[in-house]
Amino acid sequence: MKTLRLHDLKPDDKLLLMLEGHFDQQAAFERELEPFLQALEAYAGEWMPDVVHGKRQRKYSRPSFWKALEEARDENSTALGLYRTKWPALDMYFSLYLPPLPPELHISVRVKPLSLFTEEKRCHEFVEMVRAWASAYPVSYASAHSSADDALSGAPDFGRDERIARRDGFDKIYEVCWLNVFGPKLVETVGRERMLSTPAHRVEALPNGSILLVTWPTAADFASEEARLAQTRALVHLRPELDFDTVLRARRERSAALAPVEPRFPPDLAPLLTRVVDDVAFYERQRKIAELNAWRPPEPEEWLPAEAALPSDVEHPERMINHYGFLSEHLVALLHSDVPSVFKATPESLTEADFYFWHEEFPTSRLREAIEADGVPAIGAYLGNVLVRNLGGRWLPRQKLEEAQVLVGGRVWLPFVRAHRYMRSRQSLLDYSLTQLYREAERHRAPVDRGSVRRS
Repeated sequence: MKTLRLHDLKPDDKLLLMLEGHFDQQAAFERELEPFLQALEAYAGEWMPDVVHGKRQRKYSRPSFWKALEEARDENSTALGLYRTKWPALDMYFSLYLPPLPPELHISVRVKPLSLFTEEKRCHEFVEMVRAWASAYPVSYASAHSSADDALSGAPDFGRDERIARRDGFDKIYEVCWLNVFGPKLVETVGRERMLSTPAHRVEALPNGSILLVTWPTAADFASEEARLAQTRALVHLRPELDFDTVLRARRERSAALAPVEPRFPPDLAPLLTRVVDDVAFYERQRKIAELNAWRPPEPEEWLPAEAALPSDVEHPERMINHYGFLSEHLVALLHSDVPSVFKATPESLTEADFYFWHEEFPTSRLREAIEADGVPAIGAYLGNVLVRNLGGRWLPRQKLEEAQVLVGGRVWLPFVRAHRYMRSRQSLLDYSLTQLYREAERHRAPVDRGSVRRS
């Protein structure tokens, strides 16, 4: 069974639920977890998991759930994953901490796309499921919200040192999400009557002393002006020391950061930049598009007019050309697992290589000495060979690599000089991409009288 993995799908926002509760360690395991399974099966609907993954992958059923928990159990914990094989996608994690650790139950749910939750009925069912879980397993705090907006809010640390945030958890009300469950300690901190009087779509006291609060009927339109006003009213009511306009302004800024931006990338680099955008976190996607819309790479300068080409200064040009081929194979050996198209030495291979190096942050994640000694020569040789193979180019070998040229039309190109500039930093991988130089050479490949190029 092939499950849908969130990162393999089209970039999109998702609904994120985080719930950490306590359970009765004295009760029979299956009886204690019955409310979890019963609510999941009753309310999940279209996003109901059909795969259980513990030590191995199985079709979802109650027996397979118990089997996976048992297989994964160690001295003080057990965990499993729940997934789907069809749209919509689900990434769900269920874990238990067992004695001698405090008996805790952790549930995380990620459903993609968030747009699934535009219907009020489906959102109501989700709320009922969380209500059942929070009633059965007392929580200190639980929430469900847009994953992208959750990240922009600063969750889960909210500006605190990571160690302090891990120690203290949600020790006061830092944020109000679409759906919230406030445990008894938070209720006591705010005041029960005050919390129950919060202006919101739904406020309900749970049997164990927690309070369920839903700010708006639907989750997917969290960034609308009306939903932002509802979130702000609720937070300022619970935290009266906060300024309403300041809180609302921050939420509007988050909405603006997530508002769709139309890509306007240079045509030569659109395939590369699209992959770069798809690789960043979803909440950073629109900002990245705007940044790349405003950016333009410098025009390639690694060339000379054909009549100014340096003549070959090597005794055996063919041997040097073979050496360039040998250097190029070093790049193939490095990339072939992650970039299979590197074998083809096509323009598309260059774009794939550009993205690989950017994704890996190659100029800063590898030793500088190794990059200069091995990486730059391999990249330059590979770029030159792509020019030769696809544009009818011809090597003009030189003893110094940085002086080696490839004649294409009325220009000679300096692939090793380009490779050196390319490998300076992560940003330089875009400023001096292999793709851009190739496309520029492609535009200038008009035939030239090769007799005008000086020979050794």
